Amino acid sequence: MDMEFEWDEEKDVINYRKHHIHFADAQYVFCDKNRLERLDCSAENDGTEERWQTIGKIGEVVFVAFTERKDRIRLISARPATAKERRFYYGNSDFTAEGWEHTF
Repeated sequence: MDMEFEWDEEKDVINYRKHHIHFADAQYVFCDKNRLERLDCSAENDGTEERWQTIGKIGEVVFVAFTERKDRIRLISARPATAKERRFYYGNSDFTAEGWEHTF
C-alpha cells in the first residue's frame, strides 16, 4: 500500500470500544479494489473539510469515513457496514442512486 494514513489515537480507542475496529485495521479497506466511495454529505459532516465515505472489505465489509490532508488519508471513523451498505457492496442494490461509485 503506497498511501500514508493517520488518525487520532484517542479517537481510535473510542472507535474500537464502540465498533470493535481499530483504525490500523480499517486502513486496509483502501486495498480493496471493489470498494465503493462517495463524498460525505451527511449531517455529521460540519463542512469544515471535505470528507469521504468508503465501503470495502477487510475480512468483513466495513464503512470508513475519512478525509485527505496533504499527502495523507486521515481516518475519522470505522464500523461494520449496515445490511443496506453490504447490499450495495455486493451489488444487490443500486448503489449509484445514493451517490456511491466504484474506485477502480
